[in-house]
Amino acid sequence: MAEFTLPKNSRIQPGRRFPAPAGAKSVREFKVYRWNPDDGRNPSVDTYEVDLDACGPMVLDALIKIKNEVDPTLTFRRSCREGICGSCAMNIDGTNTLACTRAIADCAGKKAVPIYPLPHMPVVKDLVPDLTQFYAQYASIKPWIRTQTAPPPDRERLQSKEDRAKLDGLYECILCACCSTACPSYWWNGDRYLGPAILLQAHRWLMDSRDEDTGERLDDLEDPFKLYRCHTIMNCTRTCPKGLNPARAIGEIKQMMLARRG
Repeated sequence: MAEFTLPKNSRIQPGRRFPAPAGAKSVREFKVYRWNPDDGRNPSVDTYEVDLDACGPMVLDALIKIKNEVDPTLTFRRSCREGICGSCAMNIDGTNTLACTRAIADCAGKKAVPIYPLPHMPVVKDLVPDLTQFYAQYASIKPWIRTQTAPPPDRERLQSKEDRAKLDGLYECILCACCSTACPSYWWNGDRYLGPAILLQAHRWLMDSRDEDTGERLDDLEDPFKLYRCHTIMNCTRTCPKGLNPARAIGEIKQMMLARRG
């Protein structure tokens, strides 16, 4: 299982166990990371037995059932339930993914399904990571069309179908942070390395034919840490719940850097 950040001087302790209702025939265990910054206790892993016959098919369905019917203190993020918002990103069965798109049946076939917050991020509470730095890094690349020329007076800024196709595989990123928090280089240098999610987004704007600030965007990335800490480990591509390839995007940014030098 990928690592995750614990509060300082703490270690995981055995937690509580919540058995399934009497008579339940199809039972699956969920071992869920718990930590409350307000109670002064070390993190623990609580075990919840869920009757799958009375539960939806996704891991998020199980978490919602646990919160609604078993333990209302359990804290996690969720919103769209359609793999679009990225809110319910967490480490499930050893993989960073979205709880709303991860089927319980796909969780390794073991009886217990381990659920932890995204790795190597400060934890706000339970399964909620602190994404403050992640979003600050996203803002740092200025993720909007930057132009010097005046907009056309009677229409939008247009692009050809061919130029629009260059954004495929980039614009679909939902900023769930699964890829960045699976990247050892981001674990080691997250304060300076932008990480695969943000660099994928940076590449999206570099490839947009309507943007007129390519030179300054590349200048901003010309830094020993922002871009070049990528070691092509490929964890980012393997874990992306949207099937995107951040590693390729990073490689193409590096090629753009070489081309402008040469």
